[in-house]
Amino acid sequence: MAEITSPTVATSGLQGNFVQTRKHVDVPEGLWLKCAGCGEMIFRKDMEENLHTCPGCDHHFRLSARQRIKILTDDGSFEETNASLVSRDPISFSAKKAYKQQIAAIRQATGSCDALVSGKAFIKGRPLMLAVMDFDFLAGSMGAVVGEKITRSIEKALADKLPLVIVSCSGGARMQESTISLMQMAKTSAALARFHAAGGLFVSVLTDPTTGGTTASFAMLGDVIFAEPKAMIGFAGPRTIANTIRVELPEGFQRAEFLLQKGFVDRIVPRRELRSQIARTIDYCGK
Repeated sequence: MAEITSPTVATSGLQGNFVQTRKHVDVPEGLWLKCAGCGEMIFRKDMEENLHTCPGCDHHFRLSARQRIKILTDDGSFEETNASLVSRDPISFSAKKAYKQQIAAIRQATGSCDALVSGKAFIKGRPLMLAVMDFDFLAGSMGAVVGEKITRSIEKALADKLPLVIVSCSGGARMQESTISLMQMAKTSAALARFHAAGGLFVSVLTDPTTGGTTASFAMLGDVIFAEPKAMIGFAGPRTIANTIRVELPEGFQRAEFLLQKGFVDRIVPRRELRSQIARTIDYCGK
């Protein structure tokens, strides 16, 4: 709770001078937050009721996987799959903290086993397989569990003849799993190739940020690719690229709007329209 102390106010009137001291007021912390888009202070409840976007400038705040699923799917329709898969420590990685300790701490903090939640769901009455990445879990990094869950989601969509929707939000490959993490790029891409060959529909949704090995594999292989407004999408970071090629990068480089101009994204879809756009795409493609 934040304590607000009103100043002492001196007043005068017909009956003489007197001093009035106002009472302390306790204001719960977290009621207000500063928008990263416009810089204005906004009421948190208004932001949450507006699908976690700024009521003023429409800045899209980052969502956890389960927040995204709640907003995106029909009420009570999501059935999680492969929830018990957990990452191992294949190379006994240790830096400031051992990888095993990192994983244990982040599992306790987020309540998730890894950086992706998958399952069967309905969006506006249309059945589909859904996989959603979670940036809160080690920056949404793709390790063996994330790759396996995506692959199983693709295979389940193929077996049940369902459309597939993957919502990406990732910093890239998980370095703590070394080459095993990089292998997930080929693994998920190969599974999608089989899915495409069988005529499956894959809708890829890119959110802020979608970078690294995620961008270099399944995220950019959608039959239809949607992106949220101003989402950062790329492989390496802009500073790394600028230092490597030593040229000034275009304004808005690696933002969804820039990628739309260059043909890498099919449509920029505000969060409030995403359910309808996915449902319409499924209907149009006849899946």
